[in-house]
Amino acid sequence: MKIYSFSPFGYEGNLVSVEVDIRRGIPAIDIVGLADGAVKESRERMKSAIRNSGFEFPCERVLISLSPADLKKEGAGFDLPVALGVLGAAGQGPDGDGQKDGGRALPDESVLVMGELELSGAIRPVRAVNAAAWTAAANGIKRCVVPRANALEAAEAPGMKVFGADNLREAFSALFDDSRFSLAKEASDGDIPDGAEEVDGVLFMKAQAGSSFDEMYGQKTLLRACQVAAAGGHNLLAFGPPGCGKTLALQNFPALLPFLTVDEARSVTRIYSIAGLIGAGQGLIRKPPFRQPHMSASLEGMCGGGSQCRPGEISLAHNGVLFLDEAAEFRGSALQMLRVPLESGSVTLSRAGRTAVYPANFQLLMATNPCPCGNYGSEKKICLCSARSIELYWKKFSSPLLDRVDLRVKVDIPEEGSQMKCICSANDLRKGIAKAVKAQRGRQSVKNARLSPEETASFCVLSEEARERLDEAVLRHDFSPRAAAACKKIARTIADMEGSEKIMGAHMAEAVDFRRVSGLLS
Repeated sequence: MKIYSFSPFGYEGNLVSVEVDIRRGIPAIDIVGLADGAVKESRERMKSAIRNSGFEFPCERVLISLSPADLKKEGAGFDLPVALGVLGAAGQGPDGDGQKDGGRALPDESVLVMGELELSGAIRPVRAVNAAAWTAAANGIKRCVVPRANALEAAEAPGMKVFGADNLREAFSALFDDSRFSLAKEASDGDIPDGAEEVDGVLFMKAQAGSSFDEMYGQKTLLRACQVAAAGGHNLLAFGPPGCGKTLALQNFPALLPFLTVDEARSVTRIYSIAGLIGAGQGLIRKPPFRQPHMSASLEGMCGGGSQCRPGEISLAHNGVLFLDEAAEFRGSALQMLRVPLESGSVTLSRAGRTAVYPANFQLLMATNPCPCGNYGSEKKICLCSARSIELYWKKFSSPLLDRVDLRVKVDIPEEGSQMKCICSANDLRKGIAKAVKAQRGRQSVKNARLSPEETASFCVLSEEARERLDEAVLRHDFSPRAAAACKKIARTIADMEGSEKIMGAHMAEAVDFRRVSGLLS
Protein backbone atom coordinates (compact mmCIF):
# COMPACT_ATOMS: atom_id res chain seq x y z
CA MET A 1 0.00 0.00 0.00
CA LYS A 2 1.21 3.47 -0.87
CA ILE A 3 0.36 6.12 1.75
CA TYR A 4 0.15 9.77 0.73
CA SER A 5 -0.34 12.91 2.74
CA PHE A 6 -0.60 16.55 1.72
CA SER A 7 1.57 19.63 2.17
CA PRO A 8 -0.54 22.79 1.73
CA PHE A 9 1.02 25.74 -0.07
CA GLY A 10 -1.11 28.44 -1.61
CA TYR A 11 -4.25 27.37 -3.43
CA GLU A 12 -2.79 24.15 -4.86
CA GLY A 13 -0.41 22.31 -2.49
CA ASN A 14 1.44 19.04 -3.10
CA LEU A 15 0.92 15.36 -2.42
CA VAL A 16 3.62 13.85 -0.19
CA SER A 17 4.58 10.19 -0.30
CA VAL A 18 5.11 8.64 3.16
CA GLU A 19 7.53 5.67 3.21
CA VAL A 20 8.72 3.75 6.27
CA ASP A 21 11.67 1.36 6.53
CA ILE A 22 12.40 -0.69 9.67
CA ARG A 23 15.92 -2.10 9.90
CA ARG A 24 18.35 -3.45 12.49
CA GLY A 25 20.17 -0.95 14.63
CA ILE A 26 19.95 1.08 17.79
CA PRO A 27 16.24 1.90 18.37
CA ALA A 28 15.60 5.39 17.01
CA ILE A 29 13.25 7.27 14.70
CA ASP A 30 14.70 9.28 11.83
CA ILE A 31 12.64 11.56 9.57
CA VAL A 32 14.09 12.74 6.27
CA GLY A 33 12.53 15.00 3.66
CA LEU A 34 12.91 18.63 4.81
CA ALA A 35 10.50 18.35 7.76
CA ASP A 36 9.81 21.36 9.99
CA GLY A 37 9.65 21.31 13.79
CA ALA A 38 6.01 20.22 13.99
CA VAL A 39 6.63 17.26 11.68
CA LYS A 40 9.75 16.18 13.57
CA GLU A 41 7.84 16.31 16.85
CA SER A 42 5.41 13.79 15.39
CA ARG A 43 7.96 11.08 16.27
CA GLU A 44 7.07 11.28 19.94
CA ARG A 45 3.32 11.81 19.45
CA MET A 46 3.13 8.93 17.00
CA LYS A 47 5.10 6.58 19.26
CA SER A 48 2.89 7.22 22.30
CA ALA A 49 -0.30 7.05 20.22
CA ILE A 50 0.67 3.65 18.79
CA ARG A 51 1.37 2.15 22.22
CA ASN A 52 -1.71 3.71 23.82
CA SER A 53 -3.87 2.28 21.03
CA GLY A 54 -2.89 -1.30 21.88
CA PHE A 55 -0.24 -1.81 19.17
CA GLU A 56 3.41 -2.69 19.57
CA PHE A 57 5.96 -0.13 18.50
CA PRO A 58 8.95 -1.73 16.68
CA CYS A 59 12.14 -2.01 18.71
CA GLU A 60 14.40 -1.48 15.69
CA ARG A 61 15.58 1.62 13.86
CA VAL A 62 12.74 3.36 11.99
CA LEU A 63 13.42 5.52 8.94
CA ILE A 64 10.58 7.73 7.70
CA SER A 65 10.93 9.35 4.29
CA LEU A 66 8.70 12.19 3.10
CA SER A 67 9.07 12.87 -0.60
CA PRO A 68 9.57 14.90 -2.72
CA ALA A 69 12.64 15.56 -0.63
CA ASP A 70 13.13 19.20 -1.65
CA LEU A 71 9.61 20.26 -0.60
CA LYS A 72 9.30 21.68 2.89
CA LYS A 73 6.80 19.74 5.02
CA GLU A 74 4.91 21.73 7.65
CA GLY A 75 2.13 21.14 10.16
CA ALA A 76 0.80 18.32 12.34
CA GLY A 77 -1.23 16.64 9.60
CA PHE A 78 1.54 14.09 9.00
CA ASP A 79 1.06 12.37 12.38
CA LEU A 80 -1.56 9.87 11.22
CA PRO A 81 0.03 8.86 7.88
CA VAL A 82 3.39 8.32 9.58
CA ALA A 83 1.80 6.19 12.30
CA LEU A 84 -0.07 4.06 9.75
CA GLY A 85 3.11 3.68 7.74
CA VAL A 86 5.00 2.44 10.80
CA LEU A 87 2.27 -0.05 11.68
CA GLY A 88 2.18 -1.36 8.11
CA ALA A 89 5.95 -1.68 7.89
CA ALA A 90 6.04 -3.47 11.26
CA GLY A 91 3.61 -6.12 10.00
CA GLN A 92 0.87 -5.26 12.47
CA GLY A 93 -2.61 -6.65 11.86
CA PRO A 94 -5.84 -4.66 12.28
CA ASP A 95 -6.27 -5.92 15.86
CA GLY A 96 -2.66 -5.48 16.89
CA ASP A 97 -1.60 -9.01 15.92
CA GLY A 98 1.23 -9.75 13.50
CA GLN A 99 0.44 -10.54 9.88
CA LYS A 100 2.55 -13.65 10.01
CA ASP A 101 0.31 -14.95 12.76
CA GLY A 102 -2.94 -14.62 10.89
CA GLY A 103 -3.18 -10.90 10.23
CA ARG A 104 -4.42 -9.76 6.86
CA ALA A 105 -2.04 -8.03 4.46
CA LEU A 106 -2.62 -4.40 3.55
CA PRO A 107 -4.33 -4.02 0.15
CA ASP A 108 -2.18 -2.87 -2.75
CA GLU A 109 -3.94 0.46 -3.29
CA SER A 110 -2.91 4.08 -2.74
CA VAL A 111 -4.64 6.02 0.02
CA LEU A 112 -4.60 9.64 1.19
CA VAL A 113 -4.18 10.03 4.96
CA MET A 114 -4.28 13.21 7.07
CA GLY A 115 -4.71 13.81 10.78
CA GLU A 116 -3.07 14.98 13.98
CA LEU A 117 -2.63 12.45 16.78
CA GLU A 118 -3.13 12.95 20.47
CA LEU A 119 -1.01 10.86 22.83
CA SER A 120 -4.08 8.73 23.60
CA GLY A 121 -4.45 7.80 19.91
CA ALA A 122 -7.41 10.10 19.29
CA ILE A 123 -7.32 12.03 16.00
CA ARG A 124 -7.66 15.79 15.84
CA PRO A 125 -8.92 17.66 12.74
CA VAL A 126 -6.47 19.43 10.42
CA ARG A 127 -6.75 22.08 7.74
CA ALA A 128 -6.61 21.77 3.92
CA VAL A 129 -8.39 18.39 3.81
CA ASN A 130 -10.70 19.52 1.01
CA ALA A 131 -7.76 20.72 -1.10
CA ALA A 132 -5.90 17.47 -0.38
CA ALA A 133 -8.86 15.33 -1.46
CA TRP A 134 -9.29 17.21 -4.74
CA THR A 135 -5.55 16.97 -5.48
CA ALA A 136 -5.52 13.26 -4.66
CA ALA A 137 -8.57 12.59 -6.83
CA ALA A 138 -6.89 14.40 -9.73
CA ASN A 139 -3.91 12.05 -9.32
CA GLY A 140 -6.00 8.87 -9.35
CA ILE A 141 -6.21 8.26 -5.59
CA LYS A 142 -9.74 7.21 -4.70
CA ARG A 143 -9.58 6.45 -0.95
CA CYS A 144 -8.77 8.69 1.99
CA VAL A 145 -8.64 8.38 5.76
CA VAL A 146 -9.18 11.68 7.57
CA PRO A 147 -10.44 12.85 10.99
CA ARG A 148 -14.18 12.42 11.35
CA ALA A 149 -14.61 16.20 11.69
CA ASN A 150 -13.06 16.63 8.22
CA ALA A 151 -14.91 13.79 6.49
CA LEU A 152 -17.64 15.90 4.84
CA GLU A 153 -15.22 18.35 3.25
CA ALA A 154 -13.12 15.45 1.90
CA ALA A 155 -16.25 13.82 0.45
CA GLU A 156 -16.76 16.81 -1.86
CA ALA A 157 -13.95 15.55 -4.13
CA PRO A 158 -15.49 13.64 -7.07
CA GLY A 159 -15.23 9.84 -6.79
CA MET A 160 -13.42 9.95 -3.45
CA LYS A 161 -14.31 7.22 -0.94
CA VAL A 162 -13.87 8.57 2.57
CA PHE A 163 -13.48 7.09 6.03
CA GLY A 164 -13.71 9.49 8.98
CA ALA A 165 -11.78 8.09 11.93
CA ASP A 166 -11.97 9.04 15.60
CA ASN A 167 -8.76 7.28 16.65
CA LEU A 168 -5.70 5.47 15.34
CA ARG A 169 -7.14 1.98 15.81
CA GLU A 170 -10.18 2.81 13.67
CA ALA A 171 -8.01 4.37 10.98
CA PHE A 172 -5.67 1.37 10.75
CA SER A 173 -8.52 -1.15 10.75
CA ALA A 174 -10.20 0.69 7.87
CA LEU A 175 -7.19 0.07 5.65
CA PHE A 176 -8.01 -3.67 5.73
CA ASP A 177 -11.73 -3.26 5.01
CA ASP A 178 -12.77 -1.34 1.88
CA SER A 179 -16.45 -1.57 2.88
CA ARG A 180 -15.85 0.98 5.63
CA PHE A 181 -15.15 3.66 3.03
CA SER A 182 -18.23 5.48 1.77
CA LEU A 183 -18.77 7.37 -1.48
CA ALA A 184 -20.76 10.57 -1.00
CA LYS A 185 -23.54 11.70 -3.32
CA GLU A 186 -22.22 14.31 -5.73
CA ALA A 187 -23.57 17.77 -4.97
CA SER A 188 -25.86 19.51 -7.47
CA ASP A 189 -27.44 22.93 -7.81
CA GLY A 190 -30.82 21.35 -7.09
CA ASP A 191 -29.82 20.45 -3.53
CA ILE A 192 -31.41 22.75 -0.93
CA PRO A 193 -28.94 23.65 1.85
CA ASP A 194 -30.00 23.94 5.46
CA GLY A 195 -31.51 27.31 6.29
CA ALA A 196 -32.43 28.08 2.67
CA GLU A 197 -35.68 29.26 1.16
CA GLU A 198 -36.64 29.59 -2.48
CA VAL A 199 -37.68 32.90 -4.04
CA ASP A 200 -38.80 32.61 -7.67
CA GLY A 201 -36.51 29.62 -8.23
CA VAL A 202 -33.44 31.14 -6.53
CA LEU A 203 -32.19 30.03 -3.09
CA PHE A 204 -31.63 32.61 -0.35
CA MET A 205 -31.08 32.41 3.39
CA LYS A 206 -34.36 32.27 5.29
CA ALA A 207 -35.42 35.79 6.18
CA GLN A 208 -35.04 36.60 9.86
CA ALA A 209 -37.97 38.15 11.70
CA GLY A 210 -37.36 41.81 12.49
CA SER A 211 -34.79 42.32 9.75
CA SER A 212 -32.94 45.60 10.09
CA PHE A 213 -34.12 46.54 6.60
CA ASP A 214 -37.64 46.75 8.01
CA GLU A 215 -36.57 49.42 10.48
CA MET A 216 -34.75 51.75 8.09
CA TYR A 217 -36.42 55.08 7.38
CA GLY A 218 -35.79 57.62 4.66
CA GLN A 219 -33.02 55.68 2.84
CA LYS A 220 -34.84 54.49 -0.26
CA THR A 221 -31.91 55.31 -2.58
CA LEU A 222 -29.39 53.42 -0.44
CA LEU A 223 -31.52 50.29 -0.27
CA ARG A 224 -32.23 50.45 -4.00
CA ALA A 225 -28.45 50.61 -4.54
CA CYS A 226 -28.01 47.57 -2.28
CA GLN A 227 -30.63 45.71 -4.30
CA VAL A 228 -28.91 46.51 -7.61
CA ALA A 229 -25.49 45.65 -6.16
CA ALA A 230 -26.70 42.26 -4.90
CA ALA A 231 -28.46 41.49 -8.19
CA GLY A 232 -25.47 42.19 -10.43
CA GLY A 233 -22.42 41.84 -8.16
CA HIS A 234 -21.55 45.54 -8.48
CA ASN A 235 -19.09 47.31 -6.16
CA LEU A 236 -20.66 50.00 -3.98
CA LEU A 237 -19.50 53.04 -2.00
CA ALA A 238 -21.84 54.67 0.52
CA PHE A 239 -20.71 57.90 2.18
CA GLY A 240 -22.48 60.16 4.60
CA PRO A 241 -22.42 61.53 8.16
CA PRO A 242 -22.30 59.27 11.22
CA GLY A 243 -25.64 57.73 12.14
CA CYS A 244 -27.23 57.96 8.69
CA GLY A 245 -27.62 54.16 8.39
CA LYS A 246 -25.01 53.30 5.75
CA THR A 247 -23.18 50.76 7.93
CA LEU A 248 -26.43 49.20 9.14
CA ALA A 249 -27.63 48.65 5.57
CA LEU A 250 -24.35 47.19 4.32
CA GLN A 251 -23.93 44.90 7.32
CA ASN A 252 -27.31 43.37 6.43
CA PHE A 253 -26.29 42.98 2.79
CA PRO A 254 -25.79 39.15 3.14
CA ALA A 255 -29.56 38.80 3.49
CA LEU A 256 -29.85 39.83 -0.17
CA LEU A 257 -27.27 37.42 -1.57
CA PRO A 258 -28.40 34.20 -3.27
CA PHE A 259 -26.77 30.89 -2.37
CA LEU A 260 -23.73 29.93 -4.42
CA THR A 261 -23.93 27.43 -7.25
CA VAL A 262 -22.05 24.18 -6.70
CA ASP A 263 -19.18 25.28 -8.97
CA GLU A 264 -18.85 28.58 -7.09
CA ALA A 265 -19.08 26.84 -3.72
CA ARG A 266 -16.27 24.38 -4.49
CA SER A 267 -13.59 27.03 -4.87
CA VAL A 268 -14.86 28.82 -1.75
CA THR A 269 -14.79 25.57 0.23
CA ARG A 270 -11.23 24.87 -0.89
CA ILE A 271 -10.02 28.32 0.22
CA TYR A 272 -11.69 28.04 3.63
CA SER A 273 -10.28 24.53 4.06
CA ILE A 274 -6.76 25.82 3.35
CA ALA A 275 -7.29 28.63 5.86
CA GLY A 276 -8.56 26.17 8.49
CA LEU A 277 -11.92 27.98 8.75
CA ILE A 278 -14.26 25.07 8.01
CA GLY A 279 -16.18 24.00 11.10
CA ALA A 280 -16.36 20.43 12.32
CA GLY A 281 -18.75 18.38 10.23
CA GLN A 282 -19.15 21.10 7.59
CA GLY A 283 -19.10 20.19 3.91
CA LEU A 284 -19.69 22.35 0.87
CA ILE A 285 -20.01 26.06 1.69
CA ARG A 286 -23.05 27.31 -0.23
CA LYS A 287 -23.53 30.54 1.73
CA PRO A 288 -21.68 33.50 0.10
CA PRO A 289 -18.75 34.71 2.23
CA PHE A 290 -19.05 38.09 3.92
CA ARG A 291 -15.74 39.41 5.23
CA GLN A 292 -15.44 42.58 7.31
CA PRO A 293 -11.78 43.15 8.27
CA HIS A 294 -10.81 45.74 10.85
CA MET A 295 -9.32 49.00 9.60
CA SER A 296 -5.97 48.05 11.18
CA ALA A 297 -5.58 45.07 8.81
CA SER A 298 -2.11 44.78 7.32
CA LEU A 299 -1.28 44.44 3.65
CA GLU A 300 -0.45 40.75 4.17
CA GLY A 301 -3.68 40.23 6.09
CA MET A 302 -5.65 41.66 3.19
CA CYS A 303 -3.93 39.94 0.25
CA GLY A 304 -2.50 36.84 2.02
CA GLY A 305 1.00 35.55 2.56
CA GLY A 306 3.18 33.94 5.21
CA SER A 307 5.55 31.02 4.77
CA GLN A 308 2.75 28.85 3.32
CA CYS A 309 1.02 31.63 1.35
CA ARG A 310 -2.23 31.39 3.26
CA PRO A 311 -5.25 33.24 1.88
CA GLY A 312 -5.97 36.83 2.89
CA GLU A 313 -9.26 38.66 3.27
CA ILE A 314 -9.76 39.25 -0.46
CA SER A 315 -9.46 35.52 -1.21
CA LEU A 316 -11.64 34.61 1.77
CA ALA A 317 -14.24 36.93 0.18
CA HIS A 318 -14.05 35.03 -3.16
CA ASN A 319 -17.55 34.69 -4.69
CA GLY A 320 -18.82 36.83 -1.83
CA VAL A 321 -18.42 40.28 -0.32
CA LEU A 322 -15.54 42.27 1.18
CA PHE A 323 -17.00 45.07 3.34
CA LEU A 324 -14.72 47.89 4.47
CA ASP A 325 -16.44 49.97 7.13
CA GLU A 326 -14.80 53.35 7.73
CA ALA A 327 -12.89 52.65 4.53
CA ALA A 328 -10.91 55.90 4.59
CA GLU A 329 -9.29 54.79 7.88
CA PHE A 330 -7.64 51.77 6.20
CA ARG A 331 -4.01 52.03 5.19
CA GLY A 332 -3.55 53.61 1.80
CA SER A 333 -1.44 50.66 0.62
CA ALA A 334 -4.18 48.19 1.61
CA LEU A 335 -6.79 50.14 -0.37
CA GLN A 336 -4.62 50.52 -3.46
CA MET A 337 -3.75 46.81 -3.38
CA LEU A 338 -7.42 46.09 -4.18
CA ARG A 339 -7.18 47.61 -7.66
CA VAL A 340 -5.60 44.67 -9.51
CA PRO A 341 -7.68 41.88 -7.87
CA LEU A 342 -10.86 43.86 -8.59
CA GLU A 343 -9.92 43.85 -12.26
CA SER A 344 -8.39 40.37 -12.64
CA GLY A 345 -10.40 38.38 -10.08
CA SER A 346 -7.25 36.77 -8.66
CA VAL A 347 -4.20 37.58 -6.53
CA THR A 348 -0.67 36.24 -7.07
CA LEU A 349 1.59 35.72 -4.05
CA SER A 350 5.33 35.07 -4.34
CA ARG A 351 7.37 33.71 -1.45
CA ALA A 352 10.91 32.26 -1.44
CA GLY A 353 10.99 31.29 -5.08
CA ARG A 354 7.46 29.84 -5.07
CA THR A 355 4.30 31.40 -6.45
CA ALA A 356 0.68 30.85 -5.48
CA VAL A 357 -2.38 32.19 -7.30
CA TYR A 358 -5.63 32.50 -5.35
CA PRO A 359 -9.01 33.31 -6.90
CA ALA A 360 -10.28 36.63 -5.57
CA ASN A 361 -13.50 37.35 -7.43
CA PHE A 362 -15.08 39.45 -4.69
CA GLN A 363 -17.64 42.25 -4.48
CA LEU A 364 -16.38 45.37 -2.71
CA LEU A 365 -18.61 47.38 -0.38
CA MET A 366 -17.26 50.49 1.32
CA ALA A 367 -18.79 52.87 3.85
CA THR A 368 -17.10 56.09 4.88
CA ASN A 369 -17.71 59.54 6.32
CA PRO A 370 -17.43 62.65 4.12
CA CYS A 371 -14.51 63.96 6.19
CA PRO A 372 -12.51 63.00 9.31
CA CYS A 373 -15.05 64.60 11.68
CA GLY A 374 -18.03 63.43 9.62
CA ASN A 375 -19.85 66.79 9.39
CA TYR A 376 -18.70 68.07 6.00
CA GLY A 377 -21.70 69.25 3.97
CA SER A 378 -24.09 69.17 6.93
CA GLU A 379 -26.48 72.13 7.25
CA LYS A 380 -26.94 71.72 10.99
CA LYS A 381 -23.44 70.76 12.19
CA ILE A 382 -20.09 72.47 11.88
CA CYS A 383 -17.18 70.72 10.13
CA LEU A 384 -13.93 71.27 12.01
CA CYS A 385 -11.69 69.79 9.28
CA SER A 386 -9.36 71.88 7.17
CA ALA A 387 -9.48 71.71 3.39
CA ARG A 388 -6.11 69.97 3.45
CA SER A 389 -7.27 67.25 5.88
CA ILE A 390 -10.38 66.57 3.76
CA GLU A 391 -8.23 66.32 0.64
CA LEU A 392 -5.86 63.83 2.31
CA TYR A 393 -8.85 61.89 3.67
CA TRP A 394 -10.28 61.27 0.18
CA LYS A 395 -6.91 60.97 -1.49
CA LYS A 396 -6.52 57.52 0.11
CA PHE A 397 -9.06 56.12 -2.35
CA SER A 398 -7.47 57.47 -5.57
CA SER A 399 -9.26 57.86 -8.88
CA PRO A 400 -8.23 54.41 -10.25
CA LEU A 401 -9.80 52.69 -7.24
CA LEU A 402 -12.99 54.76 -7.31
CA ASP A 403 -13.27 54.19 -11.06
CA ARG A 404 -13.70 50.47 -10.28
CA VAL A 405 -16.65 51.19 -7.94
CA ASP A 406 -19.85 51.08 -10.01
CA LEU A 407 -22.37 52.43 -7.52
CA ARG A 408 -21.78 55.57 -5.44
CA VAL A 409 -24.45 56.67 -2.97
CA LYS A 410 -24.50 59.83 -0.89
CA VAL A 411 -26.46 59.09 2.29
CA ASP A 412 -28.03 61.85 4.40
CA ILE A 413 -29.58 61.65 7.84
CA PRO A 414 -33.40 61.46 7.44
CA GLU A 415 -35.31 64.58 8.35
CA GLU A 416 -36.42 64.77 11.95
CA GLY A 417 -39.86 63.27 12.43
CA SER A 418 -39.77 61.39 9.14
CA GLN A 419 -41.58 58.08 9.52
CA MET A 420 -41.63 57.14 5.84
CA LYS A 421 -40.48 53.53 5.62
CA CYS A 422 -38.46 52.32 2.65
CA ILE A 423 -39.69 49.76 0.15
CA CYS A 424 -38.83 47.23 1.99
CA SER A 425 -38.14 44.07 3.80
CA ALA A 426 -35.43 41.66 2.73
CA ASN A 427 -38.09 39.54 0.99
CA ASP A 428 -39.34 42.54 -1.00
CA LEU A 429 -35.81 43.25 -2.25
CA ARG A 430 -35.14 39.60 -3.07
CA LYS A 431 -37.89 39.37 -5.69
CA GLY A 432 -36.11 41.67 -8.12
CA ILE A 433 -32.74 40.13 -7.27
CA ALA A 434 -34.04 36.64 -8.05
CA LYS A 435 -35.21 37.76 -11.51
CA ALA A 436 -31.80 39.24 -12.29
CA VAL A 437 -29.90 36.21 -10.98
CA LYS A 438 -31.97 33.81 -13.10
CA ALA A 439 -31.43 35.96 -16.18
CA GLN A 440 -27.66 36.08 -15.65
CA ARG A 441 -27.27 32.36 -14.94
CA GLY A 442 -29.23 31.57 -18.08
CA ARG A 443 -27.22 34.00 -20.20
CA GLN A 444 -23.62 33.72 -18.99
CA SER A 445 -21.49 32.12 -16.26
CA VAL A 446 -20.53 35.41 -14.54
CA LYS A 447 -22.43 38.25 -12.91
CA ASN A 448 -23.13 41.41 -14.89
CA ALA A 449 -20.43 43.34 -13.04
CA ARG A 450 -17.78 40.90 -14.34
CA LEU A 451 -18.78 40.95 -18.02
CA SER A 452 -15.87 41.15 -20.44
CA PRO A 453 -15.89 43.84 -23.18
CA GLU A 454 -17.05 41.24 -25.71
CA GLU A 455 -19.84 40.02 -23.40
CA THR A 456 -20.85 43.61 -22.64
CA ALA A 457 -21.23 44.33 -26.35
CA SER A 458 -23.22 41.13 -26.83
CA PHE A 459 -25.55 41.24 -23.82
CA CYS A 460 -25.97 44.97 -23.13
CA VAL A 461 -28.20 45.85 -26.09
CA LEU A 462 -29.25 49.52 -25.78
CA SER A 463 -32.41 51.10 -27.07
CA GLU A 464 -32.04 54.37 -28.97
CA GLU A 465 -33.11 56.39 -25.93
CA ALA A 466 -30.69 54.53 -23.65
CA ARG A 467 -27.80 55.17 -26.06
CA GLU A 468 -28.62 58.87 -26.21
CA ARG A 469 -28.71 59.11 -22.41
CA LEU A 470 -25.35 57.35 -22.11
CA ASP A 471 -23.71 59.56 -24.75
CA GLU A 472 -25.05 62.65 -23.01
CA ALA A 473 -23.73 61.45 -19.62
CA VAL A 474 -20.26 60.73 -21.04
CA LEU A 475 -20.02 64.30 -22.40
CA ARG A 476 -21.58 66.04 -19.38
CA HIS A 477 -19.79 64.14 -16.62
CA ASP A 478 -16.59 63.30 -18.46
CA PHE A 479 -17.00 59.55 -17.89
CA SER A 480 -14.00 57.34 -18.59
CA PRO A 481 -14.41 54.30 -20.88
CA ARG A 482 -14.57 52.13 -17.77
CA ALA A 483 -17.31 54.35 -16.30
CA ALA A 484 -19.32 54.17 -19.54
CA ALA A 485 -19.00 50.35 -19.55
CA ALA A 486 -20.05 50.29 -15.88
CA CYS A 487 -23.20 52.25 -16.74
CA LYS A 488 -24.09 49.63 -19.35
CA LYS A 489 -23.59 46.81 -16.85
CA ILE A 490 -25.62 48.56 -14.13
CA ALA A 491 -28.39 49.25 -16.62
CA ARG A 492 -28.27 45.60 -17.73
CA THR A 493 -28.83 44.55 -14.09
CA ILE A 494 -31.74 46.97 -13.64
CA ALA A 495 -33.30 45.70 -16.89
CA ASP A 496 -32.87 42.10 -15.69
CA MET A 497 -34.65 42.96 -12.44
CA GLU A 498 -37.62 44.19 -14.48
CA GLY A 499 -37.52 41.29 -16.94
CA SER A 500 -36.59 43.46 -19.93
CA GLU A 501 -34.52 41.98 -22.78
CA LYS A 502 -33.34 45.39 -23.99
CA ILE A 503 -31.91 48.23 -21.90
CA MET A 504 -34.37 51.12 -22.00
CA GLY A 505 -33.88 54.82 -21.36
CA ALA A 506 -35.18 54.67 -17.76
CA HIS A 507 -32.74 51.87 -16.94
CA MET A 508 -29.80 53.87 -18.25
CA ALA A 509 -30.94 57.06 -16.49
CA GLU A 510 -30.95 55.25 -13.13
CA ALA A 511 -27.57 53.67 -13.87
CA VAL A 512 -26.04 57.07 -14.66
CA ASP A 513 -27.47 58.52 -11.43
CA PHE A 514 -25.82 55.74 -9.41
CA ARG A 515 -22.51 56.21 -11.19
CA ARG A 516 -22.56 60.00 -10.85
CA VAL A 517 -22.99 61.31 -7.32
CA SER A 518 -23.94 64.89 -6.61
CA GLY A 519 -21.86 66.49 -3.92
CA LEU A 520 -18.52 65.06 -2.88
CA LEU A 521 -17.75 62.81 -5.85
CA SER A 522 -19.39 64.79 -8.68
